[in-house]
Amino acid sequence: MLTWLCVAFGVAVGSALLPVVSIELFLITLMTSESETIPWLLVGAVVAVGQIIGKLPYYLAARGSIHLPRFLHDRLHRHREERPPTPRRERWRRRTKRIRGWLEALRERCHRHPHWMASTYGVSSVLGLPPYMATVVLAGFVNMRPSLFVGAGLAGRFVRFSLLAASPAVAAGWLGIPL
Repeated sequence: MLTWLCVAFGVAVGSALLPVVSIELFLITLMTSESETIPWLLVGAVVAVGQIIGKLPYYLAARGSIHLPRFLHDRLHRHREERPPTPRRERWRRRTKRIRGWLEALRERCHRHPHWMASTYGVSSVLGLPPYMATVVLAGFVNMRPSLFVGAGLAGRFVRFSLLAASPAVAAGWLGIPL
């Protein structure tokens, strides 16, 4: 049991860092094969903690708390200063001007109404709509309190993954299929 919990934690962190891996598919597969030995509430808690730990770097980077190492920072700025603006870069800047304006307006609105962001983030952590990754970055972008980020995220992800972990046993019970 402990081995499977550690594997679930690792997959949860990995899927949070690289969203190519589906933690939901892994969780359903795990609970279908090991449902009698692993409590679904424990799996939900372990996966929720792993997801929040995996999303913290995105939140902190959007918040501005994580900075590039000095040598990378200097290298990036040196290249920007040396290169003259190209027509392609100017076109890109003009095309993204509206999006940058929307983001700034959204940031200002979230600062004026902090409960909107907290409720949106909480709903997203349970349902996945709006996409959880986007709300994680947006939460960092609008400087949501870290305690609120972790608390709401853990609660929502725990509900989501606990229900998901229980679903194979519930479905098997309804259909009368032994797991």
